Amino acid sequence: MSLRAILWDVDGTIAETERDGHRVAFNRAFALHGLPWQWDEARYGELLAVAGGRERLMHDMNTRPDAPRMLGEREALARELHRSKNTFYAELVGQGGITLREGVMQLMQECRANGVRMGVVTTTSRGNMEALLSVHLGPRWQVWFDATVCGEDVERKKPAPDAYLHALRAMGLHPLETLAIEDSPGGAAAARAAHCPVLLTRSAYFADAAIDGAVAIGPGLHTLAGWIPARGDPPEERPVRLADLQHWHQSGDRVSHFP
Repeated sequence: MSLRAILWDVDGTIAETERDGHRVAFNRAFALHGLPWQWDEARYGELLAVAGGRERLMHDMNTRPDAPRMLGEREALARELHRSKNTFYAELVGQGGITLREGVMQLMQECRANGVRMGVVTTTSRGNMEALLSVHLGPRWQVWFDATVCGEDVERKKPAPDAYLHALRAMGLHPLETLAIEDSPGGAAAARAAHCPVLLTRSAYFADAAIDGAVAIGPGLHTLAGWIPARGDPPEERPVRLADLQHWHQSGDRVSHFP
């Protein structure tokens, strides 16, 4: 089947939001609520194994002797912290503190110019997604996408396939007509479980993660160098383009990388 749609993950794929946005915003929320907690880059990387901000908070509190002892109190605190964190995250985005990853805007523009549909498939909150995309794509950012699926829209977050299945239904597409762009093992697993081919652009937190069953794996959309399978020998000195995505999609190959 030909490639009809690109399905974009957000955090780590469209932008390095985890390290430079969410982590920073969580730490500001801790300070606002008078908590002596700090998530450094290493700890936050560990917490990314847990999908969802509130879920990460609950997981982290299970390890802290100074966290509330009662489950209900922990859940209430997690809700308050998460609300504060989202406010700080929106401020960071609005101040220009989080840029799109290199090559993302060019590829999105090329998709629009060539009639390749796009969707967003993320398990971040809708508010966080809207904050990021409205800054970089403008107040009418919604016209870029035929569907946007966020954490509130599904019962199970990635690596469950629910978000991708939701997007496929909304867009009326067969999985093999799409290509998911992800940055993490969990995101790639979610796409594969929905039978969507997946292209893996490594991000800061998953630069060395084991990846299984992608059509291509590379360091980012800014360069053809370092991609598996390679495009040319040696690859051209240019960003990844729509034609490259179409080639990898049509080849039907599945590659894995286990550092």
